[in-house]
Amino acid sequence: MIAGLGAVVPVHGSIEPVLALLDELAGPGVRDDDRPQRVIVVDDASPVPVDATALPDGVELIRRDDNGGFGAAVNTGLRALAEPRSGAGGACDRALVLNSDLRLPAGFASELADHAAPFQPAVVGCRNESADGASGYAARTFPTIGHQVVEWLVPLASQHHRDVLHRALGHDLDAERGQGMVAVDWVSGAVLLLPVAEVLALGGFDEGYFMYTEEVDLQLRLRARGIPSYLDADLVAVHAGGGSSGGEARRRQWLVGARMRYARKHGHVHVLRAGMTAASAANLVWNTGRRAAGRDVKPLAVAREELSLIHRAGKDLPS
Repeated sequence: MIAGLGAVVPVHGSIEPVLALLDELAGPGVRDDDRPQRVIVVDDASPVPVDATALPDGVELIRRDDNGGFGAAVNTGLRALAEPRSGAGGACDRALVLNSDLRLPAGFASELADHAAPFQPAVVGCRNESADGASGYAARTFPTIGHQVVEWLVPLASQHHRDVLHRALGHDLDAERGQGMVAVDWVSGAVLLLPVAEVLALGGFDEGYFMYTEEVDLQLRLRARGIPSYLDADLVAVHAGGGSSGGEARRRQWLVGARMRYARKHGHVHVLRAGMTAASAANLVWNTGRRAAGRDVKPLAVAREELSLIHRAGKDLPS
């Protein structure tokens, strides 16, 4: 087994789509030296509780009483890894946090741990791609108001394949096209190798983020303590994406609310709201032109929805 490495997989919903990932981590076909010391599934208060007997042998199950979101579920797993468990060796000093909708190549955990070892303590991620090979741009620069305003502009949506737009969205193209271990501002939360003690010393993930942006917030706080982030550009995981979002409307609400929280903590939330409001005005003009050209779009309804998200999303979340 990979001594000192634990894996945490948060789940909310059916365990069936997650079983393939668990088999890739700890199934009968996994070589012992590719197997994490512990693998923990955190059931984040799924409506139908995860059945422990459905899990591969050796995979632990922790069930939360309340659905707290990604960060809260991961914190639950990290705290468990920090404590020695009878029959499972000592405490784990590194945690491999994985989204439940991932697929991993053979030997992934041991390769990532080996590549990351000389750089510890650090946060390490890897490339992620969709099933059809499209990049998820796992390496990013820390968010700015400009990044988020550009993303909100509908007229630019068709141009996101251009390098200038990727950079304007905060995608780190140098890391994306690099090799080996590349220093970055932050890496996607789909795959995160975390130093357990250092993360828990900061209080773990901020549980005020229900979903989205919590990994950025964590890596920014770790950076202030001298803990860097890296992209392992030689490893790729397949990420379905959106598996826990519960629909586009809810996803957008969580995303905008999370970004407003991040801006309240680390930036200027009023400037962000003003910038996104201006972008919505541009979207209204653009959509009005599309409607005049015969496209099936409702400019005023879209504008009302956008403004509601900008000025209301996240206000009921803890500050």
